[in-house]
Amino acid sequence: MTASSTIRERLNWEVTPELYHQIRRLWIKHSIAEDRRDLEGLISTLSEDCVYEIMPTGQRWEGHDGARAFYTTFLGAFPDVHFDLAEIVIGPQGVIEVANMTGTHQGEWAGIAPTGRRLEMQIIIHFPWDPAAGKFAGEQIWFDRMALQGLMP
Repeated sequence: MTASSTIRERLNWEVTPELYHQIRRLWIKHSIAEDRRDLEGLISTLSEDCVYEIMPTGQRWEGHDGARAFYTTFLGAFPDVHFDLAEIVIGPQGVIEVANMTGTHQGEWAGIAPTGRRLEMQIIIHFPWDPAAGKFAGEQIWFDRMALQGLMP
């Protein structure tokens, strides 16, 4: 995905069985690497100019170094994080995943000081597809900040 591509252009990207399977396989590889805390495995699924964004806060990390920093911070804040997939959509524009995230908030993340609480919250992640690289162009992450702060039941 290029910064100059518009949603109308992306909507016209052709879906083929081959492309669907390519994107699905890479998402599975990414998910397995995350479960194993395999940082280099995660990076291998990303384009060199990938962008990680936490949408509720506006935080942003760019490139492979940025992705490493994001994951180091995230996995440090939630060393026992676990995702239970609730919904998924795969298409030529990438992957949208809805997951129930659980973990103990032990370090600062998304600008929120650690609560020390075990959290359970729903998270939505968009993995935009970069057709030129044949990899993901990063992640856009949405969640309810009140849930992260433990202010919701």
